[in-house]
This record gives sequence, structure tokens and C-alpha cells, in this order.
Amino acid sequence: MKKLFVFFLAVCLIVSASSVSFAQGKKFGANFMTLNNPFFGVMNDAIKAAVEANGDTLITLDPALDVVKQISQIEDLVAQGVDAIFLNPVDWQAVAPGLMAAHEAGIPIINVDAPVYDEDYVACIVASDNLAAGLVCGEDMLKRLPKGGKAVILGHPTTKTGIDRIANFKKIIEAHPEFTIAAEDSSEGQLEIAMPKMENIIQAHPDMAVVMCVNDPTARGVIQALKAADMKGVLIYGVDGSPDAKKAIKEGDMTGTAAQSPINIGKIGVEMAYKILAGEKVEKHIPVPVQLITIENVDEFGVDGWQ
Repeated sequence: MKKLFVFFLAVCLIVSASSVSFAQGKKFGANFMTLNNPFFGVMNDAIKAAVEANGDTLITLDPALDVVKQISQIEDLVAQGVDAIFLNPVDWQAVAPGLMAAHEAGIPIINVDAPVYDEDYVACIVASDNLAAGLVCGEDMLKRLPKGGKAVILGHPTTKTGIDRIANFKKIIEAHPEFTIAAEDSSEGQLEIAMPKMENIIQAHPDMAVVMCVNDPTARGVIQALKAADMKGVLIYGVDGSPDAKKAIKEGDMTGTAAQSPINIGKIGVEMAYKILAGEKVEKHIPVPVQLITIENVDEFGVDGWQ
């Protein structure tokens, strides 16, 4: 009788454990190049809110701009058995081993904001129209500097977003001989890297007329460097549409920012993830429009939050 009771209890525990496991729902992973940039924090919050609204969970890991660490973290998410991964690559080419690890495990990757090079290993790419971001900044520059001038570029060449944003800006300069590129360097999208690099560029090119920045944190570093050098009248463009950038535009410290929407990128990414997991077909590339914010329209957007 005692043995029968123990057997019955064991069966109940197994059934109970199975029921709990079944009720746990889906588990997602998220990995952004760095959470030091508020843009990615906002995107992560949007993804988390959408996932948790469905009763599911999100595990977010931060590689802090280290692609080797990012690959290891992707492999860790694979080992944890996540259902899908939202990925923003540190290096669009070097991240390939992580992509392959997820692909071999049958775990779909939803590539957000910054595209990867090996597109075959991701299920879809949800990103801003970064070519348009460089274009709208360049076109605005032409209107404000009809006589041309020296341009400085602070990019991020290990990311596809950085490559695209700068590419179209450069095309506009190349098509207008009244402009020249005086200096070009990488800020890695970080304020603390942009500021000292800009300080060095100021020493060599104090007559610069415009600075094109790969994102808003870079622009903030440029603003600080120019203020420290007491330089005024230099056009400064960024990409993001962050609250800090919009405030700087309103105060006259920054010329414009090609506004992205990390909230919409996150929401669309989650929508695509659930469709993919349900076996539905989705578009490979899902572009999210950008819009230039300047002093002329900044009040329409406000300075207190992201769009």
C-alpha cells in the first residue's frame, strides 16, 4: 500500500511539473550592441512591454560594444532555449558565428535597428531607413550652407547603420564641389569617444562648417567639444531623434537630427517574432521611416520623450 501511495505521489508531481512548464509561455532573448545608448534602452523597454503583454518573458544581455562577448551571449541564449532572439549587432560582419549558432538551433533571429551582413541567418530585419537619414541631413545642409564649406564626419564603420547614414551624406558632398571632407573618424556611436576625437579635429580644422554625426550621442560629444573651444556657427547633425538632441536643437546648440522611432522598431520586431513563431511568412526587410527634426519643427515632436 505504501509503495502504491509513493507511486501515485510521483505521478502527481510529474503531471504537476508538466503543467507548470506548459504554462510558462514563450521565452525571448534580446541583445543590443550596448545599453549605454538610451536609444537601445527605449527599444528594449518596448520589446519587453510587448512580450510581457502576451504573458511571455524577455532576457536582455548587454555585450557593451564587444563582439566576442556578444557572440558568447547569443550562444548563452541558445543554450537557455529561447524561442527567438532580438539582435542588434556590435559588428555587422563579425557577429556571424552567433548568427550561425542560433540558426543551427532553429532559433529565429529578428534583426533590429542595425542590419547584419549575413542576412540568410536572420528571419527578418526591422530597421530605420538609414540611407534616408544621411540624405535628409545632407539636403538640409545644402539649404543652410549655399556657399559650401568644410565637413567633418564622425561615423561608426563596423555597423551597417553607420555605413548607410554616412554614405548618402558623402554622396551629397561629392556632388557639390563647394564642399570638402576635412576629417573623418569613428566615434563608435559613443559620446565619450566622440568628444576627445572632436577636440583633436578642432585643432587641425578650426574653420569647419558642418559636422555629420552617426547618432545623437556622438552629436552631444561634438557639441561639448565645440563649446569648450568657444566655437559657434558650426552645423551639427545627428541621427536618432533623442530627447537630448531635440532639446539641443530647441536651444540652438544642434542643427538637426534624423529621427528614428525605437519604440516602433521594438513593437514591429515583436509583431514579426510572433508571426514567425506561428509559421507565418513575413517580409525580409521592414524599413521604418525617418524624419528630420530641426528648429523649424521641433515643437511638433516635443523634447520630453521618444517618438
